[in-house]
Amino acid sequence: MTINTESLLDRLYNLRGSDSEILKEMDRQKAKAEETKARTTEEKGKLQTDISDLKTLKEKLQDQGEKFKETLQGIHKEDYETVLSRLRIDFDPQSILDKLEKNLPKTIETVEKDAKKAEDELVKVEDEMNEAITTIEELGIRRDAAIANQEKLNEYFDLALSGHINITRDSITSLLEEFGFNEEEQRETAKILMFPEDALLQYNERVEAKEKSGKSISEVIQEAKTMVDEPVPVVSETEQKEVEVSNEDVPLESPIEDEALNTLKNAGIDYLDFTSEEINKYIQNFDRNTVISNLEYLKSKGMENDIYVNHIEIMYDKELQDKIELLLSIGKEITDIYLNPNILVKYNYDELQAAIQRVRGTGMDPKDLPLIVY
Repeated sequence: MTINTESLLDRLYNLRGSDSEILKEMDRQKAKAEETKARTTEEKGKLQTDISDLKTLKEKLQDQGEKFKETLQGIHKEDYETVLSRLRIDFDPQSILDKLEKNLPKTIETVEKDAKKAEDELVKVEDEMNEAITTIEELGIRRDAAIANQEKLNEYFDLALSGHINITRDSITSLLEEFGFNEEEQRETAKILMFPEDALLQYNERVEAKEKSGKSISEVIQEAKTMVDEPVPVVSETEQKEVEVSNEDVPLESPIEDEALNTLKNAGIDYLDFTSEEINKYIQNFDRNTVISNLEYLKSKGMENDIYVNHIEIMYDKELQDKIELLLSIGKEITDIYLNPNILVKYNYDELQAAIQRVRGTGMDPKDLPLIVY
Protein backbone atom coordinates (compact mmCIF):
# COMPACT_ATOMS: atom_id res chain seq x y z
CA MET A 1 0.00 0.00 0.00
CA THR A 2 1.58 3.28 -1.06
CA ILE A 3 1.53 6.42 1.06
CA ASN A 4 -0.76 8.09 -1.46
CA THR A 5 -3.21 5.20 -1.34
CA GLU A 6 -3.10 5.20 2.44
CA SER A 7 -3.79 8.93 2.59
CA LEU A 8 -6.67 8.46 0.17
CA LEU A 9 -8.14 5.73 2.36
CA ASP A 10 -7.76 7.98 5.42
CA ARG A 11 -9.89 10.53 3.65
CA LEU A 12 -12.44 8.00 2.37
CA TYR A 13 -12.93 6.41 5.79
CA ASN A 14 -13.34 9.84 7.31
CA LEU A 15 -16.12 10.53 4.79
CA ARG A 16 -17.82 7.29 5.80
CA GLY A 17 -18.22 8.28 9.46
CA SER A 18 -20.34 10.69 11.49
CA ASP A 19 -17.24 12.89 11.86
CA SER A 20 -16.98 13.31 8.08
CA GLU A 21 -14.98 16.40 7.18
CA ILE A 22 -17.76 17.42 4.80
CA LEU A 23 -20.46 17.15 7.47
CA LYS A 24 -18.24 18.88 10.04
CA GLU A 25 -17.54 21.73 7.63
CA MET A 26 -21.24 22.11 6.88
CA ASP A 27 -21.98 22.16 10.60
CA ARG A 28 -19.30 24.81 11.11
CA GLN A 29 -20.72 26.91 8.30
CA LYS A 30 -24.23 26.52 9.68
CA ALA A 31 -23.10 27.51 13.18
CA LYS A 32 -21.43 30.63 11.76
CA ALA A 33 -24.52 31.46 9.72
CA GLU A 34 -26.77 31.00 12.76
CA GLU A 35 -24.49 33.27 14.80
CA THR A 36 -24.68 35.85 12.01
CA LYS A 37 -28.46 35.52 11.87
CA ALA A 38 -28.78 36.00 15.64
CA ARG A 39 -26.40 38.98 15.64
CA THR A 40 -27.99 40.72 12.65
CA THR A 41 -31.50 40.12 14.01
CA GLU A 42 -30.47 41.92 17.19
CA GLU A 43 -28.73 44.69 15.23
CA LYS A 44 -31.79 45.10 13.00
CA GLY A 45 -34.07 45.57 16.00
CA LYS A 46 -31.74 48.17 17.52
CA LEU A 47 -31.38 50.08 14.25
CA GLN A 48 -35.14 50.12 13.73
CA THR A 49 -35.57 51.55 17.24
CA ASP A 50 -32.84 54.14 16.59
CA ILE A 51 -34.44 55.20 13.30
CA SER A 52 -37.86 55.53 14.93
CA ASP A 53 -36.41 57.58 17.81
CA LEU A 54 -34.54 59.87 15.41
CA LYS A 55 -37.66 60.49 13.32
CA THR A 56 -39.62 61.30 16.48
CA LEU A 57 -36.84 63.64 17.60
CA LYS A 58 -36.92 65.45 14.25
CA GLU A 59 -40.68 65.93 14.47
CA LYS A 60 -40.42 67.30 18.02
CA LEU A 61 -37.63 69.69 17.07
CA GLN A 62 -39.65 71.02 14.14
CA ASP A 63 -42.91 71.30 16.08
CA GLN A 64 -41.50 72.73 19.30
CA GLY A 65 -39.10 74.98 17.39
CA GLU A 66 -41.92 76.64 15.47
CA LYS A 67 -44.01 77.09 18.62
CA PHE A 68 -41.03 78.55 20.47
CA LYS A 69 -40.36 81.02 17.65
CA GLU A 70 -44.00 82.15 17.65
CA THR A 71 -43.86 82.65 21.40
CA LEU A 72 -40.62 84.65 21.28
CA GLN A 73 -41.88 86.81 18.44
CA GLY A 74 -44.78 87.92 20.68
CA ILE A 75 -42.51 88.97 23.55
CA HIS A 76 -40.91 92.44 23.66
CA LYS A 77 -38.13 93.00 26.15
CA GLU A 78 -39.12 96.60 26.89
CA ASP A 79 -42.55 95.47 28.09
CA TYR A 80 -40.82 93.76 31.04
CA GLU A 81 -37.87 96.13 31.48
CA THR A 82 -38.65 97.05 35.12
CA VAL A 83 -39.00 93.47 36.29
CA LEU A 84 -35.97 92.27 34.34
CA SER A 85 -33.87 95.17 35.62
CA ARG A 86 -34.88 94.99 39.26
CA LEU A 87 -34.54 91.21 39.41
CA ARG A 88 -31.39 91.28 37.33
CA ILE A 89 -32.69 88.75 34.87
CA ASP A 90 -30.73 88.49 31.63
CA PHE A 91 -33.52 87.80 29.18
CA ASP A 92 -33.35 88.92 25.56
CA PRO A 93 -36.08 87.24 23.46
CA GLN A 94 -34.67 88.61 20.21
CA SER A 95 -31.22 87.13 20.92
CA ILE A 96 -32.76 83.77 21.72
CA LEU A 97 -34.86 83.94 18.58
CA ASP A 98 -31.76 84.67 16.47
CA LYS A 99 -29.96 81.65 17.94
CA LEU A 100 -33.02 79.49 17.43
CA GLU A 101 -33.37 80.42 13.76
CA LYS A 102 -29.64 79.90 13.20
CA ASN A 103 -29.11 76.59 15.06
CA LEU A 104 -32.43 74.76 14.75
CA PRO A 105 -32.06 73.95 11.00
CA LYS A 106 -28.49 72.65 11.60
CA THR A 107 -29.65 70.47 14.49
CA ILE A 108 -32.51 69.04 12.42
CA GLU A 109 -30.09 68.39 9.53
CA THR A 110 -27.75 66.47 11.88
CA VAL A 111 -30.65 64.32 13.10
CA GLU A 112 -31.65 63.63 9.48
CA LYS A 113 -28.09 62.55 8.63
CA ASP A 114 -27.99 60.22 11.64
CA ALA A 115 -31.31 58.71 10.56
CA LYS A 116 -30.06 58.26 6.97
CA LYS A 117 -26.86 56.61 8.20
CA ALA A 118 -28.89 54.23 10.39
CA GLU A 119 -31.21 53.43 7.45
CA ASP A 120 -28.22 52.65 5.19
CA GLU A 121 -26.74 50.42 7.90
CA LEU A 122 -30.12 48.71 8.29
CA VAL A 123 -30.08 47.79 4.59
CA LYS A 124 -26.61 46.21 4.99
CA VAL A 125 -27.63 44.34 8.13
CA GLU A 126 -30.81 43.03 6.49
CA ASP A 127 -28.79 41.86 3.46
CA GLU A 128 -26.33 40.07 5.76
CA MET A 129 -29.20 38.54 7.75
CA ASN A 130 -31.02 37.36 4.61
CA GLU A 131 -27.78 35.88 3.28
CA ALA A 132 -27.31 33.97 6.55
CA ILE A 133 -30.90 32.68 6.39
CA THR A 134 -30.39 31.55 2.80
CA THR A 135 -27.10 29.86 3.76
CA ILE A 136 -28.80 27.96 6.58
CA GLU A 137 -31.54 26.73 4.22
CA GLU A 138 -29.05 25.74 1.51
CA LEU A 139 -26.84 23.93 4.01
CA GLY A 140 -29.85 21.92 5.17
CA ILE A 141 -30.45 20.75 1.60
CA ARG A 142 -26.74 20.10 0.98
CA ARG A 143 -26.39 18.17 4.24
CA ASP A 144 -29.28 15.87 3.31
CA ALA A 145 -27.61 15.23 -0.05
CA ALA A 146 -24.24 14.62 1.66
CA ILE A 147 -25.78 12.06 4.02
CA ALA A 148 -27.42 10.28 1.08
CA ASN A 149 -24.06 10.20 -0.73
CA GLN A 150 -22.38 8.95 2.45
CA GLU A 151 -24.87 6.07 2.68
CA LYS A 152 -24.14 5.13 -0.92
CA LEU A 153 -20.39 5.29 -0.29
CA ASN A 154 -20.75 2.99 2.73
CA GLU A 155 -22.80 0.60 0.60
CA TYR A 156 -20.00 0.43 -1.99
CA PHE A 157 -17.37 -0.21 0.71
CA ASP A 158 -19.47 -2.91 2.37
CA LEU A 159 -19.87 -4.69 -0.98
CA ALA A 160 -16.13 -4.45 -1.65
CA LEU A 161 -15.19 -5.76 1.80
CA SER A 162 -17.63 -8.67 1.48
CA GLY A 163 -16.14 -9.59 -1.90
CA HIS A 164 -19.41 -8.98 -3.75
CA ILE A 165 -18.61 -5.69 -5.47
CA ASN A 166 -20.79 -5.38 -8.56
CA ILE A 167 -20.70 -1.61 -9.03
CA THR A 168 -19.44 -0.14 -12.28
CA ARG A 169 -16.40 2.12 -12.38
CA ASP A 170 -18.61 5.00 -13.61
CA SER A 171 -20.92 4.63 -10.62
CA ILE A 172 -17.96 4.95 -8.25
CA THR A 173 -16.36 7.90 -10.02
CA SER A 174 -19.70 9.73 -10.32
CA LEU A 175 -20.28 9.39 -6.59
CA LEU A 176 -16.76 10.53 -5.71
CA GLU A 177 -17.18 13.59 -7.91
CA GLU A 178 -19.98 14.64 -5.53
CA PHE A 179 -17.39 14.57 -2.72
CA GLY A 180 -15.01 16.81 -4.64
CA PHE A 181 -12.47 14.12 -5.62
CA ASN A 182 -10.39 14.88 -8.69
CA GLU A 183 -10.12 12.45 -11.63
CA GLU A 184 -6.91 10.82 -10.37
CA GLU A 185 -8.43 10.23 -6.91
CA GLN A 186 -11.59 8.84 -8.51
CA ARG A 187 -9.60 6.33 -10.57
CA GLU A 188 -7.50 5.25 -7.59
CA THR A 189 -10.58 4.77 -5.39
CA ALA A 190 -12.34 2.77 -8.10
CA LYS A 191 -9.30 0.49 -8.26
CA ILE A 192 -9.27 0.12 -4.46
CA LEU A 193 -12.95 -0.91 -4.37
CA MET A 194 -12.86 -3.17 -7.43
CA PHE A 195 -9.66 -4.91 -6.23
CA PRO A 196 -9.96 -4.71 -2.42
CA GLU A 197 -7.34 -7.38 -1.75
CA ASP A 198 -4.59 -5.02 -2.92
CA ALA A 199 -5.07 -2.37 -0.23
CA LEU A 200 -8.56 -2.11 1.24
CA LEU A 201 -8.61 -5.34 3.24
CA GLN A 202 -5.31 -4.50 4.95
CA TYR A 203 -6.47 -1.01 5.77
CA ASN A 204 -9.83 -2.22 7.08
CA GLU A 205 -8.04 -4.47 9.56
CA ARG A 206 -6.54 -1.33 11.10
CA VAL A 207 -9.96 0.29 11.24
CA GLU A 208 -11.42 -2.72 13.02
CA ALA A 209 -8.50 -2.64 15.45
CA LYS A 210 -9.25 1.03 16.05
CA GLU A 211 -12.90 0.27 16.75
CA LYS A 212 -11.92 -2.39 19.30
CA SER A 213 -9.32 -0.20 21.03
CA GLY A 214 -11.31 3.00 20.88
CA LYS A 215 -8.45 4.78 19.13
CA SER A 216 -8.81 7.07 16.14
CA ILE A 217 -7.76 5.99 12.66
CA SER A 218 -4.89 8.46 12.72
CA GLU A 219 -3.60 7.01 16.01
CA VAL A 220 -3.76 3.47 14.68
CA ILE A 221 -1.89 4.43 11.51
CA GLN A 222 0.77 6.31 13.47
CA GLU A 223 1.31 3.32 15.77
CA ALA A 224 1.67 1.05 12.75
CA LYS A 225 4.36 3.34 11.35
CA THR A 226 6.35 3.59 14.56
CA MET A 227 5.92 0.06 15.89
CA VAL A 228 9.28 -1.39 16.94
CA ASP A 229 8.24 -4.28 19.17
CA GLU A 230 9.83 -7.05 17.08
CA PRO A 231 13.39 -8.02 18.16
CA VAL A 232 16.17 -6.92 15.84
CA PRO A 233 18.01 -9.98 14.43
CA VAL A 234 21.79 -10.20 14.70
CA VAL A 235 23.36 -10.21 11.23
CA SER A 236 26.88 -10.56 9.96
CA GLU A 237 28.80 -7.65 8.45
CA THR A 238 28.31 -9.14 4.97
CA GLU A 239 24.57 -9.54 5.52
CA GLN A 240 24.38 -6.01 6.89
CA LYS A 241 26.01 -4.61 3.73
CA GLU A 242 23.56 -6.58 1.59
CA VAL A 243 20.65 -5.11 3.55
CA GLU A 244 22.08 -1.61 3.19
CA VAL A 245 22.41 -2.02 -0.58
CA SER A 246 18.91 -3.45 -0.97
CA ASN A 247 17.45 -0.55 1.00
CA GLU A 248 19.24 2.24 -0.85
CA ASP A 249 16.11 3.17 -2.82
CA VAL A 250 13.65 2.89 0.08
CA PRO A 251 12.31 6.40 0.87
CA LEU A 252 12.71 7.46 4.48
CA GLU A 253 10.19 9.42 6.54
CA SER A 254 10.87 13.12 6.17
CA PRO A 255 11.95 14.77 9.47
CA ILE A 256 10.26 17.99 8.30
CA GLU A 257 7.01 16.07 7.71
CA ASP A 258 7.17 14.53 11.20
CA GLU A 259 7.85 17.90 12.79
CA ALA A 260 5.11 19.60 10.78
CA LEU A 261 2.48 17.00 11.72
CA ASN A 262 3.58 16.91 15.36
CA THR A 263 3.19 20.69 15.50
CA LEU A 264 -0.44 20.26 14.44
CA LYS A 265 -1.00 17.51 16.98
CA ASN A 266 0.49 19.56 19.82
CA ALA A 267 -1.85 22.42 18.91
CA GLY A 268 -4.86 20.09 19.11
CA ILE A 269 -5.41 20.14 15.34
CA ASP A 270 -6.39 16.92 13.54
CA TYR A 271 -4.70 16.59 10.14
CA LEU A 272 -7.81 14.73 8.92
CA ASP A 273 -9.60 18.08 8.93
CA PHE A 274 -7.56 18.90 5.80
CA THR A 275 -7.21 17.42 2.34
CA SER A 276 -3.98 15.68 1.35
CA GLU A 277 -3.30 18.58 -1.02
CA GLU A 278 -3.61 21.07 1.84
CA ILE A 279 -1.35 19.01 4.10
CA ASN A 280 1.28 18.68 1.37
CA LYS A 281 1.12 22.43 0.85
CA TYR A 282 1.49 22.99 4.59
CA ILE A 283 4.53 20.69 4.79
CA GLN A 284 6.18 22.31 1.76
CA ASN A 285 5.84 25.76 3.33
CA PHE A 286 6.45 24.67 6.92
CA ASP A 287 8.55 26.98 9.06
CA ARG A 288 8.34 25.95 12.70
CA ASN A 289 8.83 29.40 14.23
CA THR A 290 6.26 31.02 11.94
CA VAL A 291 3.65 28.30 12.42
CA ILE A 292 3.97 28.14 16.21
CA SER A 293 3.98 31.94 16.45
CA ASN A 294 0.80 32.18 14.33
CA LEU A 295 -0.95 29.40 16.25
CA GLU A 296 -0.17 31.03 19.60
CA TYR A 297 -1.09 34.50 18.33
CA LEU A 298 -4.55 33.44 17.06
CA LYS A 299 -5.15 31.47 20.24
CA SER A 300 -4.32 34.59 22.30
CA LYS A 301 -6.93 36.45 20.24
CA GLY A 302 -9.58 33.90 21.22
CA MET A 303 -9.85 32.23 17.81
CA GLU A 304 -10.75 28.53 17.53
CA ASN A 305 -8.79 26.01 15.45
CA ASP A 306 -11.60 25.72 12.90
CA ILE A 307 -10.41 29.01 11.36
CA TYR A 308 -7.68 26.97 9.60
CA VAL A 309 -10.13 24.61 7.86
CA ASN A 310 -10.09 25.54 4.15
CA HIS A 311 -7.56 28.26 5.06
CA ILE A 312 -4.44 26.28 6.03
CA GLU A 313 -2.26 29.00 4.45
CA ILE A 314 -2.95 31.09 7.55
CA MET A 315 -0.66 28.84 9.60
CA TYR A 316 2.50 29.61 7.66
CA ASP A 317 1.68 33.17 6.57
CA LYS A 318 4.63 35.33 7.66
CA GLU A 319 2.49 38.50 7.38
CA LEU A 320 -0.52 37.09 9.26
CA GLN A 321 -0.09 39.01 12.50
CA ASP A 322 0.64 42.29 10.72
CA LYS A 323 -2.50 41.89 8.59
CA ILE A 324 -4.71 41.21 11.61
CA GLU A 325 -3.25 44.17 13.52
CA LEU A 326 -3.92 46.34 10.47
CA LEU A 327 -7.58 45.25 10.40
CA LEU A 328 -7.90 45.87 14.13
CA SER A 329 -6.38 49.34 13.72
CA ILE A 330 -9.21 50.41 11.38
CA GLY A 331 -11.84 49.32 13.89
CA LYS A 332 -12.57 45.75 12.82
CA GLU A 333 -13.45 43.29 15.59
CA ILE A 334 -11.73 39.93 16.10
CA THR A 335 -15.11 38.28 15.50
CA ASP A 336 -15.31 39.92 12.05
CA ILE A 337 -11.93 38.44 11.12
CA TYR A 338 -12.76 35.01 12.62
CA LEU A 339 -15.96 34.77 10.57
CA ASN A 340 -14.25 36.00 7.37
CA PRO A 341 -10.76 34.41 7.37
CA ASN A 342 -10.66 34.53 3.58
CA ILE A 343 -9.55 38.18 3.86
CA LEU A 344 -6.26 36.91 5.36
CA VAL A 345 -5.66 34.56 2.43
CA LYS A 346 -6.92 36.85 -0.31
CA TYR A 347 -4.43 39.67 0.25
CA ASN A 348 -0.82 40.07 1.30
CA TYR A 349 -0.07 42.99 3.64
CA ASP A 350 0.52 45.58 0.90
CA GLU A 351 -2.56 44.50 -1.04
CA LEU A 352 -4.68 44.70 2.12
CA GLN A 353 -3.45 48.25 2.75
CA ALA A 354 -4.35 49.14 -0.83
CA ALA A 355 -7.83 47.62 -0.46
CA ILE A 356 -8.43 49.71 2.68
CA GLN A 357 -7.30 52.86 0.88
CA ARG A 358 -9.69 52.08 -1.99
CA VAL A 359 -12.56 51.92 0.49
CA ARG A 360 -11.53 55.24 2.01
CA GLY A 361 -11.34 56.71 -1.49
CA THR A 362 -15.07 56.06 -1.91
CA GLY A 363 -15.81 58.16 1.17
CA MET A 364 -16.76 55.16 3.29
CA ASP A 365 -15.27 54.22 6.63
CA PRO A 366 -13.44 50.85 6.20
CA LYS A 367 -14.77 49.88 9.64
CA ASP A 368 -18.35 49.99 8.32
CA LEU A 369 -17.74 47.88 5.19
CA PRO A 370 -18.15 44.10 5.80
CA LEU A 371 -14.94 42.15 5.19
CA ILE A 372 -16.76 39.78 2.89
CA VAL A 373 -17.01 42.52 0.23
CA TYR A 374 -13.41 43.79 0.51
